[in-house]
Amino acid sequence: MEYYGWILAFHVMSFISWMAMLFYQPRLYVYHMENIDNKGFVEVVKIQEEKLFKFIGVPAFWATVLSGLLMIYLNPSLFKSGDWLYVKLFAAGLLIAYHISLNYFRKRLAEDKCVKSGKFFRFYNEVPTILMIIIVIMVVVKPI
Repeated sequence: MEYYGWILAFHVMSFISWMAMLFYQPRLYVYHMENIDNKGFVEVVKIQEEKLFKFIGVPAFWATVLSGLLMIYLNPSLFKSGDWLYVKLFAAGLLIAYHISLNYFRKRLAEDKCVKSGKFFRFYNEVPTILMIIIVIMVVVKPI
């Protein structure tokens, strides 16, 4: 438990980095789909999509998940501190599913096979915000 605070700090920093990717990646998809006729622009956006996902999103995802699991391993009594942790973990699981879906859409966009609209991605871009709000409230306020 000596290093628990450091692990928690690392977890929060990696979560912030992961969320940055989760917030911006679908915005790139909006630009991609709304400028589909501008091939030069789309090629640049494809590079940005890949680099953001692979070089920021994937490492931040793994850092967040592994540090979170380590905190639970070091402090299993968290499961006895109320239902807030279960809600937080459920929301985190939905974020993981969202992360996987972003990679699916990224690959479809890279192959020019995505049929979703810019409007769809504008809506889809709101999902991580809602989940982040739930996670932060559960961790900070612990209402349940």
